Amino acid sequence: MSTSSTVVLDRPSPKVATITFHNPPANVVAAETAVRLHEIVTDLENDSNVQVVLFKSDVPDFFLNHFDLAALGELPTPQGDELPIWTDLVLRLSKAPYITVASIRGRTRGAGNELALALDLRYASLENAFFGQPEVGAGLLPGGGGTERLPRFLGRDRALEAILGSGDYDAAHAERWGWVTRALPDAELDTFVDAMVRRLASFDKNSLAAAKAAVNRATLPPDRDLVAVFSEFAHSLTLPGFQVRAAATQAIAAEAGLDFEYRMGEYIARANQQA
Repeated sequence: MSTSSTVVLDRPSPKVATITFHNPPANVVAAETAVRLHEIVTDLENDSNVQVVLFKSDVPDFFLNHFDLAALGELPTPQGDELPIWTDLVLRLSKAPYITVASIRGRTRGAGNELALALDLRYASLENAFFGQPEVGAGLLPGGGGTERLPRFLGRDRALEAILGSGDYDAAHAERWGWVTRALPDAELDTFVDAMVRRLASFDKNSLAAAKAAVNRATLPPDRDLVAVFSEFAHSLTLPGFQVRAAATQAIAAEAGLDFEYRMGEYIARANQQA
């Protein structure tokens, strides 16, 4: 298994693919992360064998974190009618002809949370998984589907608390609210997820895909809403509210070091007090 990318693809069997996030120390989403993920997801759509794709991380304490805003300019520019790459990625994941499963340990925030929400099944470590959508606290808008998917999972008021409050939620709380499929003791997580992956891989692929498509018709937000919200996110990067908070946040992050990524909700609140 090569680790030259921030995203590592492995094929333990013809029917199963494993995608591992690897961008230490905090698994932030870099431009390369988005490009490589998009490439893998698109290729797997055309693989007639694969029917379950497992997402996990090998970076301690982080599943998949927020986007590295400094790398936004490195993302491919959409050509013609193309969608922004992150929007296209999360839409493809939701509609993929295979089942996507997340085994979540560590912080899952911002773009990382939006990717997790686009997956079919999300299993989280009770002791070690935390979730957040911190953009509003930084003067931004979520741009990858958080505002479209969280209300469908959590309900309007809980989604508003999570998005407007920009705090972190532990796995037990996330399970109660419907943010994750199930939260399990950390010692049981791998065994449970592996059994679920094997179970799904033993079923008929066409039946799995058809059942997923049927549920999608009843539950997915319209594609146009995710297209619109990415434009709104991009616009929010130019607004004074973000510019002021970005300076305060950068100063605090430089002082706090990696602890900023561990306790982002607390540090965002502090940055707003200083803005």
